[in-house]
Amino acid sequence: MKAESYLSRGVSPTKDDVKKAVANQSKGLFPGSFCKIISDLSGDQLWCSAVHADGAGTKSSAAYLMYKITGETSWFRGIAQDSLVMNTDDLICIGAVDNFLVSNTIGRNAHRVDAECLSQIIGGYDAFIGSMAEHGVNIEMTGGETADVGDLVRTVICDSTVVVRLKRDNVVNAANIKPGHVIVGLSSSGMTSYENTENSGIGSNGLTAARHLLLHPDYRDMYPETYADTMPAGKAYCGKYHVGDKLPGSSLTAGEAVLSPTRTYLPVMREIIANYNDKISGIIHCTGGGQVKCRDFGSSLRYVKDNLFERPAIFDAIYESGDVGDQEMYQIFNMGHRMEIYCEESVAAKIIATSTKYKLEAKVIGYTEQVKSDNKENQVIIRDRGQEFMFV
Repeated sequence: MKAESYLSRGVSPTKDDVKKAVANQSKGLFPGSFCKIISDLSGDQLWCSAVHADGAGTKSSAAYLMYKITGETSWFRGIAQDSLVMNTDDLICIGAVDNFLVSNTIGRNAHRVDAECLSQIIGGYDAFIGSMAEHGVNIEMTGGETADVGDLVRTVICDSTVVVRLKRDNVVNAANIKPGHVIVGLSSSGMTSYENTENSGIGSNGLTAARHLLLHPDYRDMYPETYADTMPAGKAYCGKYHVGDKLPGSSLTAGEAVLSPTRTYLPVMREIIANYNDKISGIIHCTGGGQVKCRDFGSSLRYVKDNLFERPAIFDAIYESGDVGDQEMYQIFNMGHRMEIYCEESVAAKIIATSTKYKLEAKVIGYTEQVKSDNKENQVIIRDRGQEFMFV
């Protein structure tokens, strides 16, 4: 099953071509782990390291759009958090929860993104790093690069590279996800104790689809620099919402919902991993591939998700556009939880209680079982809203 709505806009939700391109590369010290793990940078045989790169993706284009409409450069602050969290919360999945080193890369079209816009992005990094320090998580900015690449970039790209060390004994390897474990999901929406506003739950995946399926065609001709000239015209800005319109079922406007900063799970997961590491077989960050991301990890497993969170308003609005099928929604978006902990059932309640301390909703959303058929490929079964979907 291909997510055609996404593909038609020049984006692959499953990145099969990318996976094929890197298939022959070294898998690192812990093959099958969520992030590649390499030898320790300082040479300590008891430790290991990871170097991870990611970014805010096309969410930066939404920030530019809001800036042009409102005149407020502050919309750029959130994409720094998006860029950082897409790295740190991937690294959570190998058990890394502290002492991160960060370098950022900003590529801009200087004719459209000026010094004040850049200042807001840098300020966004500093604000997020300061917030995490208040919760005992150490992140250090080491520098970065800002490049004026108007020949390549229409507006702005915000990327980060994060380096971390951790003890080999503390590594969580998703290759070891076991049958018979429960899946605890951590909500992507609402407001935790370490957030200042409601989070729509969108994160930084599926933003190309979300932006064009929600936002009004008025923006198509007004801001053509915010989308690819290779995209069929009828696929750009097909929605019914102007950025200031309230999103049904949410306290946020459509623009605020699309740009809701990607939630980090660092404060919560730092405590969970410290206390229950030995009961956890794997951690999955539901980013590219959405609820089907887990299929890439472990062996001969069936992932059954039959108790998902209530769907956040932004995903309802995207679905109501009529352009994304039921099954596609689960391939593109996190659909209500963006972090999954695979653990022994005996500690699930304690993990949920830890999350509750941070006003972060958590619950058992499913379980794993052994694939019993001759076909040993991993499977994902999603049962939600009276329907069942299988991904193989």
